Amino acid sequence: MRMWSSRGVQFVLVAALGLVVGGCGFVNMFQAQLAFREANQAYASGNYAVAAEAYEEVLALNPDLTAAYFFLANSLDQQYRPARRGEPANDALLEEAIANYRLSAEREVMMPDLRQLALEYLVAAYGPDKMNDPAQAEPIVMRMIELDPQNEANYFVLAQIYEDAGAYQLAEQALQSARQARPDSPDVYIRQAGFYARQGNFPAVVDSLEARIGQEPDNPEAHHALSQYYWDEVFSNFRLTDDERLEYVLAGIDASDEAIALNPNFADALTFKNLLLRRQALLVDDFDEATALIEQADELEQRSNELRQIQQGNGAALAPEA
Repeated sequence: MRMWSSRGVQFVLVAALGLVVGGCGFVNMFQAQLAFREANQAYASGNYAVAAEAYEEVLALNPDLTAAYFFLANSLDQQYRPARRGEPANDALLEEAIANYRLSAEREVMMPDLRQLALEYLVAAYGPDKMNDPAQAEPIVMRMIELDPQNEANYFVLAQIYEDAGAYQLAEQALQSARQARPDSPDVYIRQAGFYARQGNFPAVVDSLEARIGQEPDNPEAHHALSQYYWDEVFSNFRLTDDERLEYVLAGIDASDEAIALNPNFADALTFKNLLLRRQALLVDDFDEATALIEQADELEQRSNELRQIQQGNGAALAPEA
């Protein structure tokens, strides 16, 4: 599920106003039009209590002005406080918000983006910091997928619902469905890798990240992400043998080298290669080889620190070298 910023919601609000003004002219609902403008002003200023009352007035005048259902719901939702869960007046705000999100999702026809937004906020309303009722959220996300089967974000939400409920096989299936729907999306493979990492399935993590690299081989971040996961596995998995650790260290160094080759000024990639070289030095038996590895790591650490100082001084990251 994509995250909507307040600016994004405001953009939808402006679009809704333009659409509704035209529609209201056809149905001769001048009072509803004026009330909607007043409600929007209160909403835009963050005065959600006033906005909620105004949107209720709008819908009393013209229940077919469907954009008002979402903004009424969100005005109520904005007033809800999770810390005060259990207080009847506070809980009633969320319950009424949910009812109006549902009405928006069911009745909104002219603005599909607003309908999608209503569904997303409805799912959030059933999340752990609000209703904490994933069973109610599941069919909503299913509906979102039905409406937009190419939107991988909806599959991510479904996978998270299943994972939070401990239904790990269903979560994996949801992520696999996302991969089938959008095999060209790097986000799909990033999400898969994160899921498999939480499940302790490191080979599947590597497979997912290598598939991501296959989609964007010229992105240094994709190679660096693989290097990071190799480092994390070596650092945190105490069940690995020394031979396995050395294998993963060398694979991580190779991934770092790919990232650095694409962007020699990639400070994070230099840092992780430095860390991996130090770990390699602990795993080799030859003293001279270990010393050379530490010296190389020191050079990379110095270079990455210099780059960060330059970047901080410039206020921006250096561009990759040609």
